[in-house]
This record gives sequence, structure tokens and C-alpha cells, in this order.
Amino acid sequence: MTRLRRLRTRLGALALVLPLLAACSGGSGDPQPSSSPTPSGPGSASASPTPTAPPTAEPVARPAEGACYRLSYAAALAPTVDARPVDCGGDTARTFAVGTVDALAGGHLLAIDSDRVQAAVARTCPERLAGFLGGTQADRRLSMLRAVWFTPTVEESDAGADWYRCDVIALAADERLAPLTGVLAGVLDTEAGRARYGVCGTAEPGTAGFSRVVCSRPHSWRAISVVDLGTGAYPGVDTVRTRGEAPCEDAGRDAAADPLSFRWGYEWPTAEQWADGQTYGLCWVPD
Repeated sequence: MTRLRRLRTRLGALALVLPLLAACSGGSGDPQPSSSPTPSGPGSASASPTPTAPPTAEPVARPAEGACYRLSYAAALAPTVDARPVDCGGDTARTFAVGTVDALAGGHLLAIDSDRVQAAVARTCPERLAGFLGGTQADRRLSMLRAVWFTPTVEESDAGADWYRCDVIALAADERLAPLTGVLAGVLDTEAGRARYGVCGTAEPGTAGFSRVVCSRPHSWRAISVVDLGTGAYPGVDTVRTRGEAPCEDAGRDAAADPLSFRWGYEWPTAEQWADGQTYGLCWVPD
């Protein structure tokens, strides 16, 4: 989740700058007259240039809830998108909520790409995802399902587009998205949904071969429970590590066939992850 947010910020900033640079590099004003000779003689008149109105962007149609898309990882993290809907099944992004941007502040209309507008959408979509997916907070923390969000481009906003769009994606591995299958509304209320979209690993956490993957992909370890580490300032590595050891050992014992011989793992947040909102650790067992 932390990596997703960090990449979204970096890619989003670039995506917002590029259209502005393109607009600045374009010509402006009336076209210049041709340098060809002026016609003369009977029936002729001096040619004068006819100003051409600059093209106007057409507002993009308001997105539809339930629409499916095949987005790449990079496209899913961008603040704007131009992909067309596709048939659902094997898609990588689904729109679960659409709303209207609140761009008024103190009687002034804010730009669609302003920090305040973007921050409001960034809060709203994850909040709405919780109700859409169902399950408990722990179920959602133990899944690879995430919210991403899109708004119109500056040009589209100037033409009247005022919507925001919330999509759900499933992180796979190696900066890729997993295909989505079946109905996603309430998917984490079901055991099958939690199993498919859970957080799994390619090796024991902390080892060289470890990489997080969605549990529908080949894996050898699974995250099975969450250790809530509190709020406030980051308490330090020693504290967050110590707080999770006993709960994760207990979770590993409960999940094992033999309570006297079992393996377990614990993954705790870094200070950077804590600052981004991941104030919990994950307990792992072989799967």
C-alpha cells in the first residue's frame, strides 16, 4: 500500500505536468499571412488571413459504475486515464464509485489538478472501497485489493467535466496487476474471495526470494492475521518488532497441524510506511 501511494504521487505529478508543457509549447494568436505574391489585375483582390478559432476540448462522458478496464500498472497509478471500457472478466480495473468533484473553496473555483481537489478524491475513494468490498478492516488489510482514482484532465475540466472515478485493482507482483474475476461487491465477505485476493509471498518473509503476490498466483507463504500497533508517532523498530512477536507466534501455532512444531513469520512497518498510514504488522505462515 505504501509503495502504491508513493508511485501514484510521482507518476501523477508527471502526468499533470506534461499536458501543461504541451499547452505552453503550442502556438497562439492569429495565423500569419502567406509570403506568396499578392494577386493583381482585374477581378483580383488582396488576400487577408482568416483567424481560426482554437480547438475546444469536449468533456469526457461521465464514467459508469461497474465498467471494466484493462489497465497497466502505470496507467492505474496515473491521475487521468483515457482507456475505454471492455467486457468484464480478465479485466484489471473496475469502477466501483463515481462522484462529482467539489472544487469550490471560499467562493473560489479550484483547478481540477489542485492539491486540495486531488487530496479530497484520494480520501474519498479508499473510504468508499471499504463499503464496496465488505469484510472487516483486517480482511481488507490482508487483501491485495486497492483503490485507485481518476479525474478529468485540465482541458476536459475546462470544457465542463467535473467527475471523479474510483476503481478497484488487485496488485499481483513485480509492478503488475492481477486479473479480476467474478463479482467484487462484497467479495471480502466470502471465504473464497478472501483466499483469492489475499496477501501471499513467494518465500518466507525476510528472505532473499520473498516477494508479495496476490494469493491467486503461485506462493508458499500467506499472511493470516494483523497486529494493530497503535497510533501516533512511530515507536521505533525495536518496539514494533517486539509487539508483534507473541501475537504472530500464537497465530502460527493456531494455524499449524502440530502446535509443537510449526513455522511463523512477522512483518512490521518501517517508519516511512507508518507515516503513510500502515500502523500494523502482518503475521505469516507457510501455505
